[in-house]
Amino acid sequence: MKKLVLSTLIAASFFSVASFAKPLKVGVSFQEMNNEYFVVMKEALTDAVNSIGGQLFITDAAHDIVKQNNDVEDLVSKGIDILILNPTDSEGVKNAVEFAKAKNVTVISVDAQAAGPIDSFVGSKNYNAGVLACEALSKEIKGKGEVAILDGIPVVPILERVRGCKDALAKHPDIKLVDIQNGKQDRTVAMGVTENMIQAHPNLAGVFSVNDGGAMGSLAAIEGSGKNIVLTSVDGASEAIAAILEGGPFKATAAQYPRDQLRLGFAIALAKHWGANVPKAIPVDVKLIDKTNAKGFSW
Repeated sequence: MKKLVLSTLIAASFFSVASFAKPLKVGVSFQEMNNEYFVVMKEALTDAVNSIGGQLFITDAAHDIVKQNNDVEDLVSKGIDILILNPTDSEGVKNAVEFAKAKNVTVISVDAQAAGPIDSFVGSKNYNAGVLACEALSKEIKGKGEVAILDGIPVVPILERVRGCKDALAKHPDIKLVDIQNGKQDRTVAMGVTENMIQAHPNLAGVFSVNDGGAMGSLAAIEGSGKNIVLTSVDGASEAIAAILEGGPFKATAAQYPRDQLRLGFAIALAKHWGANVPKAIPVDVKLIDKTNAKGFSW
């Protein structure tokens, strides 16, 4: 995959000078920007677009699907050639995708799947991430006890992480899934939800959060309770890595690679824009990070 990105970006550099009378226009719609994960993606895309002399337009949906659909229409009105879409609602962006495609815009969905006629999707192996994180959780609680899941927004990656977690937990007959609540992948919301879970389930032994942002709020609630509750998550954010190294309740995170996802997505977008046949989906590996390998890890 890295060779594909490199060769495509080298070609992009050549063609941007040799073949285009005007700079390539690229628009990106993020589900949120109040998250290190998406900030890293933005940095990667900015570097890539600048490297070919393109023009980049960035929008932040702030988890508002109406705003995201309006943002996409606004980006299309600017005459973009490529749309990188990170949906806040997989089904909710369908009309926006159809609108962009009707204007001959190349549409690549990154990190979260989008409904509609997208050209390709690049994202993590989210089912695997859920499995890895909840296998680690099961191991930490020695295969028995009550656990809960902090769910998130209605996009395919979150659904897949939860499905993977449930399948991992189901392998242990002495583990009981007692609660699933939506922490909205937000630190403050997740802290309150976890506090409620702990009160409702005095014997709670573990919590799985669908992302590290929510996990940090959950961690605060767990530490505040003074109880021995294990926490695992998905992402690989710097705060999560630091918490794992501290040796407290946060035991593991299934790390994603946001820079790689964005670079691959942009490379595929360029190839499609030039008329190449591209894969409909490109899965990106994830890696479990725990106390044994957390030192030195970063996106």
